[in-house]
Amino acid sequence: MKMPFPEAEAPDAAEAEAGRKLFAGQTDFVKGVVAMSGLPPADRIEVCFAGRSNVGKSSLINALTGRKGLARASNTPGRTQEINFFTLGDGRYLVDLPGYGYANAPLPVVEKWQRLLKQYLSGRATLRRAFVLIDARHGIKTVDREILSLLDSSAVTFQVVITKADKIKEADRARMLDQVRGALANHPAAFPEIVVTSSEKGDGIATLRSIIATLE
Repeated sequence: MKMPFPEAEAPDAAEAEAGRKLFAGQTDFVKGVVAMSGLPPADRIEVCFAGRSNVGKSSLINALTGRKGLARASNTPGRTQEINFFTLGDGRYLVDLPGYGYANAPLPVVEKWQRLLKQYLSGRATLRRAFVLIDARHGIKTVDREILSLLDSSAVTFQVVITKADKIKEADRARMLDQVRGALANHPAAFPEIVVTSSEKGDGIATLRSIIATLE
């Protein structure tokens, strides 16, 4: 019997090459958006990255694109309240959503961001997949469940990407994956494969690149 939510397999040669070519091309910052009216034209496929503050989202985006300074981490969780758009070659947008789970942001700021996030997720026809980043050391927390439920209600397919896999022992990794699989079982929008990554070691980067490159 196949395990629910298995780890994504390494890409075959053609998929790996598609991912390599896509991310070897030009990646440019387009704009930071604070309102729906500021979104760039929906003229290409896009994927978005979501994760709680300090999950390693900037490091992962930088590892994918091979550009260290592309996505900058803010030292203060929740400081960056913009949806940041980057081009990926000629035919993709990579979208960096602000970190959630910020205790330091004022409530009106949080509410404004949540409204924008809901509008973006439910109103962007070209959004093919959301990648939800989960820290290997913590698994899925309460604050993550909120975004997963929002993605369910917005009917946006999401795929969990485990970050910082090099920071935990093998026995802890198995327990963490069991916890994540159990949490995902309740979410109809969850894509049935998990990508396990380490930005430092490069684990899972080629797999994630190929997934993004082969979305239609």
